[in-house]
Amino acid sequence: QRLKAAVHYTVGCLCQEVEEDKDMQFSKQTIAAISEITFRQCVLANMLRGVFILCRHAKRSTINTEDVKLLARRSSSLLKYITQKSDELASSNMEQKEKKKKKSSAAKAERTPGEKEAAVTENEDSNMS
Repeated sequence: QRLKAAVHYTVGCLCQEVEEDKDMQFSKQTIAAISEITFRQCVLANMLRGVFILCRHAKRSTINTEDVKLLARRSSSLLKYITQKSDELASSNMEQKEKKKKKSSAAKAERTPGEKEAAVTENEDSNMS
């Protein structure tokens, strides 16, 4: 909260300087919006930097969910949210894989006798080589 207040104060001072130089006015809502955007951007940049450092420390070039969870562990609500969304995505991916398997199985079952014979012959040929 103190950091957020400091950002708000600094943005207010900068806006005041611009008001004097450019002979214009900033509303309190505008200053608050600029402060909020600035604060969020700084937090996001720090989070991304932290995730990158974790990934590099693990000698990987791909950032995964566990890296993000490790960084978010300080905020229990954020960690809970990320874990929940991660689980939802994993569940959704599993469902999609199951649907693909069922479609593939159904397509194989619908083959004509000639197509089935060709597939068996093809399998036998690949097994012999």
